[in-house]
Amino acid sequence: MNNLISEIFSIKTDTKFNETALKIFRFQYQNNETYKQYVDKLKINFSEIKHYSQIPFLPIDFFKTHKILSSDKEIKTIFRSSGTSGIARSKHYVTDLSVYEKSFTGTFKQFYGNPENYIFSALLPSYSEQGSSSLIYMVEKLMQISDKPDNGFYLYNHEKLYRKLKELEEKKQKNILFGVSFALLDFFEKYKIKLKNTIIIETGGMKGRKKEMVREEMHRIIQNATGLKHIHSEYGMTELLSQAYAKKQNRYLAPPWMKILIRDTNDPFDLLPQGKSGGINIIDLANIYSCSFIETKDLGKIHKNNTFEVLGRFDNSDIRGCNLMVI
Repeated sequence: MNNLISEIFSIKTDTKFNETALKIFRFQYQNNETYKQYVDKLKINFSEIKHYSQIPFLPIDFFKTHKILSSDKEIKTIFRSSGTSGIARSKHYVTDLSVYEKSFTGTFKQFYGNPENYIFSALLPSYSEQGSSSLIYMVEKLMQISDKPDNGFYLYNHEKLYRKLKELEEKKQKNILFGVSFALLDFFEKYKIKLKNTIIIETGGMKGRKKEMVREEMHRIIQNATGLKHIHSEYGMTELLSQAYAKKQNRYLAPPWMKILIRDTNDPFDLLPQGKSGGINIIDLANIYSCSFIETKDLGKIHKNNTFEVLGRFDNSDIRGCNLMVI
């Protein structure tokens, strides 16, 4: 398996992506009982799949109801999604944390360079409070690589964060502020500070906390408070071990081992061409020990330059395909 993991993180072409995706599909079909049952219920001939676009995508809600695992190794940790009381949280069973670390450090370097060049600030209260967050794990590891005393989590201590941002700006120190949407809005509605050396990466997370608003509106509020030309975004989720980033205009780009496909909202087994809006399917090859082929509840579209937009979520969406199996 070590050779296959090395193969994942050395992908440079679509041909190589296809070759590796097919290997992982076969591995997961043979080693993930839930995924195998799902594929079999679809009456898909396992041996006839020749391209990643033909691979069945597992509806994401299976991570709430089943143990999605393609390994008999010891479980090192369980990442859990955020959620309100009484709502089932997704669980991602992880047997090899080094794969996750390779994924997020490799992606960060692709978009921002060496983590050692940055201070990291985090305004992620909901994730910190609920625990078992893959996002918190990622930010903590980036802070460890950075190894700077000014790194820190701020929860609801906005005054302390404000002072730190001012101090870092005066030093002209490069800083990355990871923030959940509602917390960033709370902070920048209260504090106005001109930022030149800070990159703000919002991670989503508005639902149930503040008035729903489109991402562009939220970014404008933060831009007006900071003078920054662009607010960056991170697209990730508990069920993935990879992330995509948008540096401007909400156009996300994924690392080479992650691919976005768009499905018809009325027929989840029909994939749409570039420029058409529909449901987001994700291939995340870093999910080698869980499931790499996931049908999400997000809506989006792909552009010609391989960037993609996230347009929203299904309203009252059911679990596509889950009627095929007893939950």
